[in-house]
Amino acid sequence: MGYFISSMIQSFVPKKKLTKYMGEANFKSISLSTIFGGVSSSCSFAALSAARALLQKGAHFITVVAFMFASTNLVIELGILILIFLGWEFLAAEIIGGFLLIAISSILIKLTYPGSLIEAAKRKLDRETDLAEDDFDWKKRITSKEGWNLVAKNFVMEWKMVWQEILIGFTIAGFVAVFIPDDIWAKIFLMDYTNSLPSWLIAIENAIVAPFVAALTFIGSMGNIPLATVLNANGVFFAGIMGFIYSDLMVPPLVAVNAKYYGKKIAFYIAGIMYLSIILTALILNVLFSVVGIVPESNKIITEMTQFKIDYTFWMNIFFLTLAGWLVYRYKRDIRQDHDLMSHGEEDNGLDIKALFTKVFILILIGGLASYILI
Repeated sequence: MGYFISSMIQSFVPKKKLTKYMGEANFKSISLSTIFGGVSSSCSFAALSAARALLQKGAHFITVVAFMFASTNLVIELGILILIFLGWEFLAAEIIGGFLLIAISSILIKLTYPGSLIEAAKRKLDRETDLAEDDFDWKKRITSKEGWNLVAKNFVMEWKMVWQEILIGFTIAGFVAVFIPDDIWAKIFLMDYTNSLPSWLIAIENAIVAPFVAALTFIGSMGNIPLATVLNANGVFFAGIMGFIYSDLMVPPLVAVNAKYYGKKIAFYIAGIMYLSIILTALILNVLFSVVGIVPESNKIITEMTQFKIDYTFWMNIFFLTLAGWLVYRYKRDIRQDHDLMSHGEEDNGLDIKALFTKVFILILIGGLASYILI
């Protein structure tokens, strides 16, 4: 459902009409960038690609960073996963924290704005990329067959970009839930010291450490959620969980993509701004939710989420599976006839290791399913 809505918005909303309002580092531009990011792709790599296009089209660097945060933390499909796996409190925190992240990162960039580096990055983009114009009449497109073919293409390309991250994320979460003992998490997140150390100090440590745990897993925003459920079940503080969820843009492969686009200095600058923003946001959320009294308890575990039931979710799955089949059919039929549709920001990020992990995990899952059925 989330990807269908996202694909329609990407297909029917002209980016050119939006970017001309994003050239200043003011409240209006940042707000528009946040909205634009929230209705765009949740794929981390696609978010970086779209952000590059915005910068090259004239968007201010602050609005570009706001777009990146919004497109990986305020999208519909991510919210659905968080609601299912972690509960409404975490969903509320994700939304509030997403706006906090954008506000804090905007302030930090204004205070430390590296003007010469950003101008050099723009010149690098102009030399290395040929950006196609994106201007059309959305009323004509939404009523045309070609427009809905484009929705189908965007839908398929979205899944082609994220299905590996989702599969890897759930598989790693399964292994972590089964094979990593609780005392490992207790050591990493100071759970053994809850009676001897003040809770605020443990919350700070959790928020600081969580992004590094996320970096080690190399999972995208969608794949982070099942592993966050594992951390939550093992008693990691609320600040640590939120810090982990927000850290998908800081994993080494994504930093490498930014380095490819803008150069290493800007890539590390962006990572540093994000790291500080994530820590501050996680701690502010921890304080706010503590004051209100809705800090989530560690009560959901992965194994409780694997039950099959014929309920409203079952019928929604049937409906959207049918819709997905229709969109894939339109894509397959159209792609044979027209190869000039938008590329949707696919990037060759050189992550061959990801393809290898995907194949290995598929074999493991098939073996596990077979043993579950036969034994």
